[in-house]
Amino acid sequence: MVVISSAELRSNMKKYLDLAKSEQVLIQRGKNETFVLTAQKNPVEYDLERAITVDEVLAKVREGLTEMFERKEAGKAKVG
Repeated sequence: MVVISSAELRSNMKKYLDLAKSEQVLIQRGKNETFVLTAQKNPVEYDLERAITVDEVLAKVREGLTEMFERKEAGKAKVG
């Protein structure tokens, strides 16, 4: 990890953007602010890694609906 000032980043932006591809760059701004510069994967690839299938969505919906129905029925049994 490399620690630099915000002024150093402004002066050598390309250098630190290239460096951030392989390691974290810590940017210190003033005494109380710190930022981390890291390269991000291709957003589409990242989203695909987090994605779920239609079958997984349907299973969760069924699970939620079943739970809601069971709560509603349990509420009716208490009242009646």
